[in-house]
Amino acid sequence: MNAPPAPELSIVIPAYNEESRLPRGLAKIRDYLARRYPVPGQSEIIVVDDGSRDDTAAIAEKWSRELPSLRLVSNGENRGKGYSVRHGMLEARGRVALFTDADLSAPIEEADKLLAALDAGNDVAIGSRAVNRALIFGHQSRWREIAGMIFNGFVRLFTGLPFQDTQCGFKAFVRERSQVVFEQQRIEGFGFDPEILFLAERHGLRTVEIPVRWAHDPATKVHVVRDSLLMFLDLVLIRWNWLIGRYPK
Repeated sequence: MNAPPAPELSIVIPAYNEESRLPRGLAKIRDYLARRYPVPGQSEIIVVDDGSRDDTAAIAEKWSRELPSLRLVSNGENRGKGYSVRHGMLEARGRVALFTDADLSAPIEEADKLLAALDAGNDVAIGSRAVNRALIFGHQSRWREIAGMIFNGFVRLFTGLPFQDTQCGFKAFVRERSQVVFEQQRIEGFGFDPEILFLAERHGLRTVEIPVRWAHDPATKVHVVRDSLLMFLDLVLIRWNWLIGRYPK
């Protein structure tokens, strides 16, 4: 028997203690996919449970019984957002794989912009809050916004990446061309975004930054001081990994 054709789109959702936000996000993604890909098998949803201590996994399992295109994969223990994204992207089967936060800070309809950019010939399309800040309809605190701008300056210094916003959790990849990025990804925490973009550039992938609508969720799990420090150390680690040959072409 022939294997079923691969989906056109895989949506990966890293999830840690997301019992309160996951049902709302899944409902919106289900409705979006029903409109864009009405034929069964054209899309899939992958929820990556990162060792949640609440009912995240049970909620995803319940939804999978009602939504056959949804798969739950588990990290077994809490490993971090970067590890969860890597796990989900390597599990994905779609021609395009997109990852998004469970809170859908970037509305899932903004995926149309990323998919159009890939259809135009790009390999990677990343959502950005900084290209057009007029699209932000729910701002972070001023301190968080300043911290993000400072971090972006360090990203440019340590990696040479030209992007204005590497940290928006809304990115799409032509999966087969981008497989090597996630195979070589090493950072498991919140600082993984610059690493995967650095790897995409190192492997000659064409990446474009796309302005998207976005709203800050006050329930964010990113601690502005602690995680900013950890992400800075991750930038040092990216540079070190490159120098000692851990990112072979």
